[in-house]
Amino acid sequence: MASRAAAAAVVVLALVCAVQSSLSAATAGGLSPDFHAVTCPPLEQIVAFHVGEAFKNDSGVAPALIRILFHDCFPQGCDGSVLIEGPGTEQDEIPNKTLRRVALDLIDRIRMRVHSACSRTVSCADITVLATRESLVLAGGPRFEVALGRRDSFFPASPVQVGLLPAPFHPVDKLIKSFGDRGLDVADLVSLSGAHTFGVAHCPAFDDRFKNGFDTNPAIDPKFATGLRNKCAKDTPEGTLKQNLDVRTPDIFDNKYYFDLIARQGLFKSDQGLFDHPTTKRMATRFSLNQDAFFEQFARSMAKMVNMDLLTGDKGEIRVRCAVRGTPPRIQAAAAGDDEGIAADM
Repeated sequence: MASRAAAAAVVVLALVCAVQSSLSAATAGGLSPDFHAVTCPPLEQIVAFHVGEAFKNDSGVAPALIRILFHDCFPQGCDGSVLIEGPGTEQDEIPNKTLRRVALDLIDRIRMRVHSACSRTVSCADITVLATRESLVLAGGPRFEVALGRRDSFFPASPVQVGLLPAPFHPVDKLIKSFGDRGLDVADLVSLSGAHTFGVAHCPAFDDRFKNGFDTNPAIDPKFATGLRNKCAKDTPEGTLKQNLDVRTPDIFDNKYYFDLIARQGLFKSDQGLFDHPTTKRMATRFSLNQDAFFEQFARSMAKMVNMDLLTGDKGEIRVRCAVRGTPPRIQAAAAGDDEGIAADM
């Protein structure tokens, strides 16, 4: 009886290995733009429809999606980990507490439609990238190249990894280092910061610019700072009021953010510093004068960012729900002789 059980376990293990081997073979070439062409032909149409409907109701979904994508990719790669909800997740950390629910819900709504049409073949990570690209174009921004085939992480990033996210009060030298540590260069820093050409922020994120006297490092326009201080004086409870990141065209993706920096109306210290620092000033100035140059570099930097530290094959999963983490494959238990665990998973 024991030998029959052992033999059955060997067969099950062989089947698991065969499935995983074929998965690895399918993804051996890495990501590709047509990764889902056979398994989910209507994928991009489904994404475009639902993002379009959401954008018609609330154009703020575009900056909300870009923020979610950046906060997903920067800590441990574009793996959908920031979408996981519950105690001890990335959404519990301070940088992610203001991620907008409308965008998080949109990603899972698209996931539901995609899985209904194509079964569970597309990851939440891929859906997040596609939805962000679609919303960026709707807001007037450039279309960037997307290769698909990402898997979702089994686990959220750790608090230490989330702490790698650049903060709005960081000086440029620290930003250059933090981006460099993640394989992103100065051009990526200056262009991706341009995502602040739309969207909003809350007073606690920028009140350091006027709280103890007007900021001089980097300097802020006094009239602008006075307006911000008067507005945030009414921020009760704290974090309720919102301020446009770009004071010129707050709902459109364009290069006016860089005009703000020239006028010393950059909301964050990290933004305004780009116009003062010798390593970044020339490029920030160029982007203010040439929107095409900004768009070209932004598209390149987005394509680069969304390919950071990817999970493919059995290194990740395709989540049943974007907000709920899965369980790593029990193949690891097989190596330890946990035959019952393997049979149960099958």
